[in-house]
Order: sequence, then structure tokens, then C-alpha cells
Amino acid sequence: MEFKVSLSGNKRVDAHVGQFVIKTDQSVDAGGDASAPEPFALFLASIGACAGVYVVYFCQARDIPTEGIEVIQRMDFDPESSPRLQKVTIEIRVPPTFPEKYLQAVARAASNCAVKKTILNPPEFDVNTVVVG
Repeated sequence: MEFKVSLSGNKRVDAHVGQFVIKTDQSVDAGGDASAPEPFALFLASIGACAGVYVVYFCQARDIPTEGIEVIQRMDFDPESSPRLQKVTIEIRVPPTFPEKYLQAVARAASNCAVKKTILNPPEFDVNTVVVG
């Protein structure tokens, strides 16, 4: 698998993921134009989005309607070494009609998120520079 990342001017950086382009920027305070989310915010959002996908799969497999279900993600950062992420809390909010017998099971399903599992078992990184052309 390969993604291309392009530098799009000022602090804008775009990731080309298949047919999609994920645009990122930096805040005005960091010298950017604030035209898109910062890469770190997208990284954090991927955790909750991944958990949400697992909630959808869980509900669909049991014919449970997903209307009214929300995934709320909160992050705590180490005040001594910000922005080091210290804790992620994911809260799955369900409507009163959600079957009570599945309350713990849907949380376990969200816990199986691939992004979370990757963070818990991080990959090796190899960063290098190649002269082309």
C-alpha cells in the first residue's frame, strides 16, 4: 500500500489516498491558513471514526438501527509534555430503544478498532530521503 503526500503551499499538506485527497493545514498561530484540519487532529479523529465503524458493523449484524447513536471521543494530554496524548475516552451514546443486552457488547466491538490496535502495537518506522530526477 502506498500514499502520496504533496506539499500544497504555505503549511498545507495533502495526502492522496486512492481516489481521495485529504487536505491538512496548520492553525494561523502555527503559520498556516487554517484551511483544513491539522494532521494530528485527523490522526485523533481516525480513532473515533474507526470505533464508529465498528459500532455500525455491530448494529448492522443485529439489525439494530443506528439512528441516534453517537460516538463521543475525549482526549487528555500530559500537561508536562503537551501535546503527548495521555488518554483517549470513547463514549458510545445510544437512544433508550437500544437493546440493553448489547450495551457492553457494543463497547467491546468499538474497542476492537484497528486504529486503536495499531496504536497499542505500533509499527516500525523507516524515514529516508531519496534524490529523484
